[in-house]
Amino acid sequence: MAGSTIAEPFDSALALAAAIRERKISPLEAMDTCLDAVAQCNPELNAVIWCDEEAARRDARDATDILTSTADPSDLPPFLGVPIPIKDLTAVEGWPTTYGSNAAPSAPSALSELVASALSRAGFVLAGRTNTPELGSITVTENLRYGITRNPWDTERTPGGSSGGAAAVVASGCFPAAHGNDGGGSIRIPAACCGLVGLKASRARVPSLARNWEGAAVEGVLARTIADAAAILDAISYLDPFAWENAPRPARPFQDEVGAPLDTLRIAYLTETPLGMASEPQAVSAVEEVALQCERLGHRVVELGSPLIGQDEVGEYLTAFIGLVSAGVAEFDLVDYKHLEPQNRAAYEAAEAMSSIAYRKAVLTLERISRLIVQRWTGGIDVLITPTIPIEPPLAGDVLAKVNEAGSSAVAEVVAMASFTSPFNVTGQPAISLPTAVSPNGLPTGVQLVGGPWGEARLIRLASALETTVGWQPWAEKLPQVYARRS
Repeated sequence: MAGSTIAEPFDSALALAAAIRERKISPLEAMDTCLDAVAQCNPELNAVIWCDEEAARRDARDATDILTSTADPSDLPPFLGVPIPIKDLTAVEGWPTTYGSNAAPSAPSALSELVASALSRAGFVLAGRTNTPELGSITVTENLRYGITRNPWDTERTPGGSSGGAAAVVASGCFPAAHGNDGGGSIRIPAACCGLVGLKASRARVPSLARNWEGAAVEGVLARTIADAAAILDAISYLDPFAWENAPRPARPFQDEVGAPLDTLRIAYLTETPLGMASEPQAVSAVEEVALQCERLGHRVVELGSPLIGQDEVGEYLTAFIGLVSAGVAEFDLVDYKHLEPQNRAAYEAAEAMSSIAYRKAVLTLERISRLIVQRWTGGIDVLITPTIPIEPPLAGDVLAKVNEAGSSAVAEVVAMASFTSPFNVTGQPAISLPTAVSPNGLPTGVQLVGGPWGEARLIRLASALETTVGWQPWAEKLPQVYARRS
């Protein structure tokens, strides 16, 4: 990354993997460096809430043994020896999975979620758990069990959620990439708050043991570069013969789309939220700058003349999506719902009171509205540009207090932060947040690109072109506060 002062090989997962294959650094040395960085940053950030360091170093030694016993580097898995943490919503065999909650079971998980197994097969060394809001249900990373996770750029602010712990450890330089998942923006929102790349893949692109939120929730990572996001998507996406649905296979690896030439695209931009809220000036100007850059790249760019969701559908959408989220709260296994935080207890009670007919009607409502949204891509545009979030990251601690006080009522900051991201979980379209700007307050400002159905390849090509022409300003202009202090 041009202008970055982050030393190789920790500026990207691919760079670190290459250094390990070339034996410039061992997997154990990489792990030690990451764990040392966590020890320095975590007291300020509260991003890593559990880590078995002895097991992590043992697994790194095993990776070192594989490296030394393999004659041909091309026979090695692509990310051999690269450390990566796992979000505390996703099971890893033998690890505790607490969902950021006092209501969680104490026994370690009996099996791993498919994405954790895929990361291991790709050579990653799993190392520790990152914080999440309880059950991943809000857009900031704050809970009553572990407390507040803070933004490395400004520790008075939130890193977003629900993959905020993952974003904080990548933005602070502790890990080159971190696992996350996205049910309403939970990868893209923290990416925007922390100056990172956050790719949400298409529905059913990355296999899961079971569909979460009717397939709206998908697995992925927080990363610093498009190449990392694409290569890791290659590693975790595959045809699952046991799944109820699979996304169509790509024509070639997503990593091959990085830097590949683009045909002239029809690109629209939108700054009014789908729910009718105004975007703050820094979010609007960031979108307009990316739209201008796309025009300079030769694409046809227009402002979208009407919101994604008509006013008649806004109320229906919110009611149906809240119903989906409430039902999702009730999907967590072995949770003692009596000990949930107030907002999740209210959501569980709402889900328990919901009839199967009402739930089915909510899903059908979302499917109908989804069709209205996706028609934009079949009727004239290839990519849509929006703010990732229309506001600056809220102050750390504010949102948790508000949602616990509100119970089952919506909180303005949560609705605002998810207003541009959640519709594309419903539609299942791929979307990516890019860290293209800095606000006047010195905070990263993310811009979201949304592709057509199963359109990751085109999205990655465009994002890669913007990475070259725009550059990631947050990392190029200054380092996060916490990273700078650690350095």
